[in-house]
Amino acid sequence: MKWPSLLSFKIHKHSHKKKFYIKKTSVALLKAPLIQSFRTALGDHDSMENVLFSIEMGDGTKGYGEAAIASHITGETIEQTINNLKSIGEDLIGQEVNDYLQISNRLHARLPKNKSAVAAVETALMDALTRQWGIPLWKFFGGKPKQLVTDITIVIADLAETESAVRKFHKQGFRIFKVKIGRDMDMDLDYKRVLAVKRLAPWCPIYLDANQGYTAEQTLDFLKIIRRAGIRPALIEQPTPKEDWEGLKKVARLAGCPVCADESVSSLPDAMRAIREKAVSVINIKLMKTGLLHSREIALLAKANRIKLMIGGMMESSLAMTAAAHLAAGLGCFDYIDLDTPFFIKQGFDKNPYLSSRGVYDLRKVKVGVGITPDGEIRNA
Repeated sequence: MKWPSLLSFKIHKHSHKKKFYIKKTSVALLKAPLIQSFRTALGDHDSMENVLFSIEMGDGTKGYGEAAIASHITGETIEQTINNLKSIGEDLIGQEVNDYLQISNRLHARLPKNKSAVAAVETALMDALTRQWGIPLWKFFGGKPKQLVTDITIVIADLAETESAVRKFHKQGFRIFKVKIGRDMDMDLDYKRVLAVKRLAPWCPIYLDANQGYTAEQTLDFLKIIRRAGIRPALIEQPTPKEDWEGLKKVARLAGCPVCADESVSSLPDAMRAIREKAVSVINIKLMKTGLLHSREIALLAKANRIKLMIGGMMESSLAMTAAAHLAAGLGCFDYIDLDTPFFIKQGFDKNPYLSSRGVYDLRKVKVGVGITPDGEIRNA
């Protein structure tokens, strides 16, 4: 499929105006049960309860986007997101999807505290537009879709539950384990849980994710403790509070392994600061933090400055997770893949035709758009 040129956009704009206009939008709740509580240092997800945003264009083409609400991380709420999406949806009626960049700029200016809503609208726009162009979303970002192999998260739990989860996921075929640590600063339990992962999956890389749960000094002490047990993590993510840039930089200097910024980089300006100050060696990009189009800009900036990239997410269904996979697969410059939340949703991954049971995303079969039609329990909002 030949890439549509800017000239073709202008021709379409004048010769098929009605086709490109947004004629209808809708907002609904997207709910699903989880296989277990998703526990981190910042809080718990006991179920998935997100917001679905959809648009319909003049020719009937539809596009879908998801806002994943993580109140304990971002401060966003479902009520706030629904209200914002309903208001934005009304304003979008009659606008052209081809103006996605202008729409994106207005969204970021209007919703600085509700970026998951920005992600939902942008994903719906680009899903509809690439469906209309007759191309998969990954082709918007690059020429060939790179196959992605996700890690699997071991949530904060007691030792027995940790061991059970590692056995289950290792048997299923996962070979990279991301271990959540930092809850209540319980370093002893964290040590035992990481040790259990190493014992049960001895040849698998281990990522540590503290979700801001430690100080810089505690992080460095913890790394010393596990090194004495022969464990060298392949990555440590957001070890310090998000505002503690000096602490984050100290860990990055002294950790002896790659250090990734997650909550500290929640916007394009944050990413620019991390790059300018050489604060970390890795940045975690999430659509729910920065939207679809700013996420692309952050990735390109990081790549140009030799900063490695992780693609991650909140508690998202296959709709948002697969949209993030399109970004990463199309750009092809992500070193760490953390797109595992469909495996925590009951019947989450088995309804995704592009995701294997061992965590491999293969988007070559996507014909148009994101390739996912929303599933689960959908209710009018």
